Amino acid sequence: MDFVVTRAPFRISFAGGGTDLSSFYEREYGAVVSTTIDKYVYVMINRCRPIFEGGIDDPVRYKIRLSYSSTENVQTLDQLEHPIVREALRMLDMDIPMDIATMADIPSGNGLGSSGAFTVALLHALHLLKGDEVTPERLAAEAASIEIDVLGRPVGKQDHYASAYGGLNSIKFMGDGEVKVRPLNASNVLREKLFSSLLLLYTGTSRNSSDVLTEQRANTESVLDDLLTIREHARELERLLENGFNLKDFGSILHGNWMRKRSLASRITNDQIDAWYGWAMKAGALGGKLCGAGGGGFLLLVVDPAKRSAVRKALGEMSELEFSYEAQGSQALLPADQN
Repeated sequence: MDFVVTRAPFRISFAGGGTDLSSFYEREYGAVVSTTIDKYVYVMINRCRPIFEGGIDDPVRYKIRLSYSSTENVQTLDQLEHPIVREALRMLDMDIPMDIATMADIPSGNGLGSSGAFTVALLHALHLLKGDEVTPERLAAEAASIEIDVLGRPVGKQDHYASAYGGLNSIKFMGDGEVKVRPLNASNVLREKLFSSLLLLYTGTSRNSSDVLTEQRANTESVLDDLLTIREHARELERLLENGFNLKDFGSILHGNWMRKRSLASRITNDQIDAWYGWAMKAGALGGKLCGAGGGGFLLLVVDPAKRSAVRKALGEMSELEFSYEAQGSQALLPADQN
């Protein structure tokens, strides 16, 4: 196989964020409720083969060409500056000539799990190029290992599992490293009601989640009670989605989750974000939260459709991202018959 294209979805985490860090789940199991949305990271890889039997004679021709916000033309893996691409190629032992290009519907640093989605999509494409059959579990585990174990980033595992599996899920993180993904048995009618009541607004600020998460990890002991409550919010949300959904209760859980999450690190919120959230609640929002680690990115609000225009008017300076539900995780677009 010489040419492959994959895409992996972004995700919205409703409750439980922070309990997917090892500093917490190695003490107490973690739990997150999240959904994937119809916004994606795309990866395209073209395997380059010599035109002539003797191979490529030009010694300055690149072996690996990587195109993202920058372009890299290198001869060896060690020369690659993009850490995730370098370590993914090394993990799968793929030191072969290739062109890699990546693009996304939304810029990175957005709180919607872009780094995890990219790593999943890249690994999926590389496995396809090798002719491997790969499961969502393997994709998620390998993606998390690259970011957490190999690169030492202070991130949790939820993004990788959400993007690899897709859909609306309860995800549990066990002390022994096991991750349990359970699709929530929510009806199409419920999902339509839920998604028509979500409003996603851009704060205008991207951020590096590592700074926030490094502080949060260091604070684990002092905020343990808050993290336990945040985990319980995820469990409450899980029950609500499967046993008698109520929009007001959904908003209330997200509001409580956000009030607790603000205490986990000093840069999760700021005066401007607090002001936007306050204006939204005054205009009729039922609850909400910043997506991801905090500090910027997207503000998610739960709003009864009858109040949507009032809330939107109160936050008129913010740009809205329209989105809908995505049931699938990482997918192969070319070849189209493989997942």
